[in-house]
Amino acid sequence: MKTAVVFDSAGTLLHTYRTARDVINDRMIPEIETTTLTCSVKGRALVILYAGSQDIINADGDRLLSDYITANNIEFGLACSSGVVTKDEISTILHSDTRAKISDLQICIRNVWDFCKSLQVVAMNSGVIVNKNTGAIEFTITSGGEPFSNAKDTIQKLHGMGIATYIASGDRTDKLLKMADYLGIPHENVHGISTPPIKAQIVRDLKSEYGRVIMVGDGVNDIAAMKEADLAILSEQQFCKKPKMLTDAADLIIHDVIEVIDIVSGDLSGYPSRDLDGDENNGKCGGKYSGK
Repeated sequence: MKTAVVFDSAGTLLHTYRTARDVINDRMIPEIETTTLTCSVKGRALVILYAGSQDIINADGDRLLSDYITANNIEFGLACSSGVVTKDEISTILHSDTRAKISDLQICIRNVWDFCKSLQVVAMNSGVIVNKNTGAIEFTITSGGEPFSNAKDTIQKLHGMGIATYIASGDRTDKLLKMADYLGIPHENVHGISTPPIKAQIVRDLKSEYGRVIMVGDGVNDIAAMKEADLAILSEQQFCKKPKMLTDAADLIIHDVIEVIDIVSGDLSGYPSRDLDGDENNGKCGGKYSGK
């Protein structure tokens, strides 16, 4: 039976450091899960800005971020949202916000640069969290990092087993391609700026080509894809405290990406069985691994 494994990137393949600046309350939030922050309030959307980090650093920090976005025709991508938030609604906020300054994003970039200066940074993204209900940019965000130590080995072993690998992530495609080159994942199997519905559609499409499709994610924006997959794996390699709605969507929980190898090969001896709904596991594997 042909098998495909779909990975999210940040927190799943990539050890990521994320920092956010709360523009409204004038405070920094280090080591934040941006998808959880986004989904905690209805109307929020996590938006990736297609702007170079160095260009932002070189800009006038006192300038409104909305003015910079408008003047430089900065494009953007929607990574995830809490509820239905349209691209037009996001665009209006990005071009009209009167509070967020370039300095709010500069401090996030410098913070991540400082954290990652000793790392081989293969992916770095900046963006904002907007709220359509307030019509404002509420947070500026930056993330950066490098693949987990076992990520490349995991991908190579999967390929050696004849397993196809894919990436479906809300991160920018150009950044993901650099990581894919390092890991050995074909460019055509990389899907960037994937919102939750797009991730779910990617899994559905792959199910018409493969006998089994496995989704490996780490955030609430992976839930839709996990529900579509034949097997849903939740990674706690970076963050162990996950919302109940996310752990409920998972069939298995792992703490190192290399564990995917045993799961794909059918060795579930270390994964105690659990009954998902009081029935016979709803046709899924139904195990949850919670530590050695």
